[in-house]
Amino acid sequence: MYKGKKICVVVPAYNEESQIGKVIETMPDFVDKIVVVDDCSSDTTPDVVLEYREKDARVILLRNEVNQGVGGAIANGYKWARDNDMDVAVVMAGDGQMDPDDLPGLLDPVVSGEVDYSKGNRLASGEAFQLIPKVRFFGNAILSLLTKIASGYWHVVDSQTGYTAINKKALHTIDWDKMYKRYGQPNDLLIRLNIEGFKVRDVPIKPVYNVGEKSGIKIYKVIFSIAFLLFKGFWRRLFQKYVVRDFHPLVFFYLLGFALLAMNVFFFFHVIWLWTRMGYAPEMSSLAWMFTFATGMQSIFFGMWFDMEINKDLR
Repeated sequence: MYKGKKICVVVPAYNEESQIGKVIETMPDFVDKIVVVDDCSSDTTPDVVLEYREKDARVILLRNEVNQGVGGAIANGYKWARDNDMDVAVVMAGDGQMDPDDLPGLLDPVVSGEVDYSKGNRLASGEAFQLIPKVRFFGNAILSLLTKIASGYWHVVDSQTGYTAINKKALHTIDWDKMYKRYGQPNDLLIRLNIEGFKVRDVPIKPVYNVGEKSGIKIYKVIFSIAFLLFKGFWRRLFQKYVVRDFHPLVFFYLLGFALLAMNVFFFFHVIWLWTRMGYAPEMSSLAWMFTFATGMQSIFFGMWFDMEINKDLR
């Protein structure tokens, strides 16, 4: 136990036969249960975990019959923690990229009741730019910016890290069967937490790379799928939080802003078409193009500002 709370660590694992042992061996003694969720590995990952279970009674092995993705593995681990009355569930990857020395820092704000969900922030370290591969660093930066807008947690900096801790109340509130199953899981979960009004905090952690991990993430593939996930989640959050559960006029600012930007695209091509046919762009058409862009962006920025003010207490 940690400060009187039962701690469960969920370890999603897919083909981590060379790394999973290090994760189990370095797990702090205060962790009550180590729930390894094997996501239908094709190597000997489950056999390695079973060997460790013989030596460490804390180890629990869950096996997905079909590959569900990291989000699906985490969801199954969360459901186990919920059903077995754990006070806090932590997620640590099965590839050894999460430093167990950072675990108390993640647990403290959740165990104390200050927040419902804590999330590691690798970018707070001055070493982040040197340690994190550059493509992943910039991809993370783009997705983190989009996640701020979509989730309403404007203070969350490193949206893609999976090193997190969640309390019992949130475990029992979120519908884990509906959570996104693939690499966009951290982003989708932040949106769902915001809809429910849970408090989230960024906690500085150390970036860990080159410890034998093998990344299955293709940035150029996932960045577009996660961006689309965030776009859908953004509108779902606005509808649930500011229309269904309560009302706030910021939805009008967002709707007006996007409507004007859509009109701006039409005026842009209209101006280009007139310019190619007539050799010049009529003043009124050009003004309409500039007006819709400026007013649309201003309206969206007002919506963001209102959203930021409403959610500033959820940290």
